[in-house]
Amino acid sequence: MISLKQYLDGTSSRVPGNTTDRSPCTEVVEAYLATLTQMCESGSNICRAREQQLKRGIMHFAEMLRPPTSEPLLRVAEMGIREVLQKWSKDVESYYDEKAADVRDMLLVVSRTVESLGNKDDRIAQSIDCITKQLTSIAGLEDVSRIRVSLEASARDLKGAVEKIHAEGRALIDHLRAEVSTYQTRLESAERISSRDALTGIGSRHWVEGRIQERIHSEALFSIVLIDIDEFHRVVEAHGNLVGDLLLKEFARELRSACRFTDVVGRWGNDEFMLLLDDVGEEIKPKVERLRATICRKYHVPGRSGYVNVPLKASIGVASYQDGDDVHAVLERADLDMCRERARELDKSA
Repeated sequence: MISLKQYLDGTSSRVPGNTTDRSPCTEVVEAYLATLTQMCESGSNICRAREQQLKRGIMHFAEMLRPPTSEPLLRVAEMGIREVLQKWSKDVESYYDEKAADVRDMLLVVSRTVESLGNKDDRIAQSIDCITKQLTSIAGLEDVSRIRVSLEASARDLKGAVEKIHAEGRALIDHLRAEVSTYQTRLESAERISSRDALTGIGSRHWVEGRIQERIHSEALFSIVLIDIDEFHRVVEAHGNLVGDLLLKEFARELRSACRFTDVVGRWGNDEFMLLLDDVGEEIKPKVERLRATICRKYHVPGRSGYVNVPLKASIGVASYQDGDDVHAVLERADLDMCRERARELDKSA
């Protein structure tokens, strides 16, 4: 940020009023905005549970950097983004500390349960030892009535010890089950958060790549479809981040509805989406075209001063799994196919 400010000061002081110097300055600002966007994406990979907090904070101040900008706005944005990053890092640290505390608590519960079982075994041993001594002493009795009374007392003691063992064991097991259930619920909640994209609700990139890895391990045939919304950054520049988020949600909803229940749908990046299909070969093409017809349309969403109609188009790349592929290889081919389609469309428009 300081370098950017110095650059602005330098260009304005060299040739006052020369509009040609604004072009490289604008490029520097746009590069910095792209860096902020990538920072948001990297932050979301670090902690999905705090993704929206980071994105909202950074993008709020990033709006101040969009041309035309000024030195006062640069100072405000610099301080604001610094505070956002500091607060976000502390929140992420607290979040993972909390999760670590959950794991420590769970280990402590297990440790205490094991300790209780050990103490219970000691008490059981003492009780049985006492009963054994009573039974041994019976051998020295000559009075039948005294033997009978002693046996009855020993039997009652033995029954009481067994019942106590059962009750204590049941209580310990119930306690451990309750604790395990509580932590299992927390872990399942954390897994759901990490597997879902916070904004759109579809699968996260990490989760989808995990499903791809499962297909590779099982040697199943599958295909990857990558979808990139064309010129989405211009939509955000024209309508703002709020409209951009709403469009991404609607786009993801249409994408999910256009797919089968067995298809895996996820968000790959900011305006990029990913499908994992069990189809391969020529049967992919008609499905992709049906998909394109569904998602490439006008979207009606609330804007700054009422509803707006925003047309969205997308570039789509497809790659099928080949023997020896890893996750990176099949994704790279799909990405290359998507870039080729975008290049063809640009040539047509030119």
